[in-house]
Amino acid sequence: MDVDVQMKVIGLAGWSGSGKTTLVGRLLPALTGRGFRVSTIKHAHHSFDVDQPGKDSYEHRRAGATEVLVTSAHRWALMHEHRGEPEPSLEELLPKLAPVDLVLVEGFKRGGHEKLEIFRRAVGKPLLAAADPTVVAILSDGPVPEAAALPHGPRPVIDLNDPGAIVDFIVAHCGLGGEVAQPRTQAADGAA
Repeated sequence: MDVDVQMKVIGLAGWSGSGKTTLVGRLLPALTGRGFRVSTIKHAHHSFDVDQPGKDSYEHRRAGATEVLVTSAHRWALMHEHRGEPEPSLEELLPKLAPVDLVLVEGFKRGGHEKLEIFRRAVGKPLLAAADPTVVAILSDGPVPEAAALPHGPRPVIDLNDPGAIVDFIVAHCGLGGEVAQPRTQAADGAA
């Protein structure tokens, strides 16, 4: 899914407790360190608030404002209340971002965009890639022998603890350019 010709999108999907947020925190400096401009979209499965009671912006929203934009010399933030409207899709949210080289999408595991699955056998949940053809690689902390025989074709397994290998894969898969070594992947049986 491309927002425009330049902006690439790749998701990080996995069950709760798989380490999605931790991985995003490790990938961002690795990607920006290579000179890429990166933004993120995170889906929250619960009510969340970036504002606090007593702040002017919170009071504006509580009083009925649909959108409140807060700005300072260092950053700006736009808060939008749905006010009974349905939650927007990823496709509706992406154009709201300023153009960048890559958007990392955390969550939206049922979306139609290409994804990297974070899989930890210890979480005790099934492999998403078994039913999702949009999973292009599996990031795991151990062997995933079933990755070689998935219904929609085999998927590479990349060491979850090797952010450099993950970034190499993202750069190559998304066509971000630059001189990048072939991604280091684990064999499906776990051998390096």
